[in-house]
Amino acid sequence: MEREGRPKQPLIVVAAVALRDDRVMICQRRPGAHNALKWEFPGGKIEPGESPEAALKREMREELDVECEVGRVCDAVYYRYPDRDVLVLFYMCRIEGEPRRVDCNDIRWVAFEALKGFDFAGADRVFVERLL
Repeated sequence: MEREGRPKQPLIVVAAVALRDDRVMICQRRPGAHNALKWEFPGGKIEPGESPEAALKREMREELDVECEVGRVCDAVYYRYPDRDVLVLFYMCRIEGEPRRVDCNDIRWVAFEALKGFDFAGADRVFVERLL
């Protein structure tokens, strides 16, 4: 049965798993945003008519001012937030350049074992739990 006000289809989101020197890049959401100040793997919504790969490249330019080479999907997480259902496709990526905080609060490169010390948004937390 569908919950009141919940869209029929989940929101499809893409996220980058970018590695550098045995560390992975994570970003902190801005104050006032959905899941404010939670940590996540950078990315965003797929626009109508856009492929997931094109969406991830666009989001990385818009949020972090970097170009990225999108690799394979390494995981998919379906998650029910109180106000929306999302399906997040996590892609292995290689970024070109140094990311800037264009549309996020903070950027960190962290070792995999250190990920458990960050307060991740729900879907990203599930992904981290699977990684570890």
